[in-house]
Amino acid sequence: MNPVAAPALAPPRVLVENWMRQFQDWLCHRLEAADGGGVRFQEDAWQHAGGGGGATRVLQHGAVLEKGGVAFSAVWGTMSEQAARQLLMPDPEYFATGVSVVQHPRSPRVPISHMNVRYFEAGNAEAWFGGGLDLTPIYVDETQARWFHQQIQAVCQRYDTSYYPRFKQWADEYFYLPHRQETRGVGGIFFDRLTVGQDGSFEELFAFVQDVGEVYGRVYGTIMRQNAGLPYTAREKQWQLVRRGRYAEFNLAIDRGTRFGLETGGRTESILMSLPPQAEWHYNLVPEPGSAEDASQQWLRQGIEWV
Repeated sequence: MNPVAAPALAPPRVLVENWMRQFQDWLCHRLEAADGGGVRFQEDAWQHAGGGGGATRVLQHGAVLEKGGVAFSAVWGTMSEQAARQLLMPDPEYFATGVSVVQHPRSPRVPISHMNVRYFEAGNAEAWFGGGLDLTPIYVDETQARWFHQQIQAVCQRYDTSYYPRFKQWADEYFYLPHRQETRGVGGIFFDRLTVGQDGSFEELFAFVQDVGEVYGRVYGTIMRQNAGLPYTAREKQWQLVRRGRYAEFNLAIDRGTRFGLETGGRTESILMSLPPQAEWHYNLVPEPGSAEDASQQWLRQGIEWV
């Protein structure tokens, strides 16, 4: 996607916020086209108590996507000292802008996906970028998982040869349910606090974040189209609901973005947009040895070298 046209002397936060708004538009159009059902994202604009606000866009009952969300926000204010400590903020004054994405497909053959790109400024003038993307197949397709990682690696290589191995390991550690001792899916990359001036120039780090957003839209759209027509059974649909339950556990118990939103008085509906429309929990459910469900479970571990 093309960079935002903006005055050369515009403050960094303006440049990033403008791009985040444009990226939300671009990604929604791509996902609508990949879904192919004629359903559109519906926007819900909101205001933040401290300052700023956002636009939450949700697509429901699509041909491929049962529920998908693409949320933009640009907010500022002062968080409590307790919240600042918990979130490791160097100063309680903050500005934050980002786009957060979670897609829950109708078919258990189309993976759940997540992507987030974000930019923070603290009151002490520190500024940093963060983000990541990962794939959560209900049934792991090894070839597709490896292709997914290859596309991400290619983007990382354009900026720093250390990025992919570092950020892939970080994703393995972050997208992990310690109480289940399993990864959320087949991973991807995760990065936080890429600090302007310390980890690269503003221009370099901003360009990397923009490319992370672009590769997500391109790659996940391709996977949607490839898998949408695959047949599935009632048993496979039920397994999807079980795996969605694991996804909800991560987002509610572990995810830092959820915590940041709640700690800073964010809008609850937008923060919890990432939850699936339906999920199930069964007591002590263990996949039958040798089953497709058991085979997929074997991939949910840290340290797999996908590329």
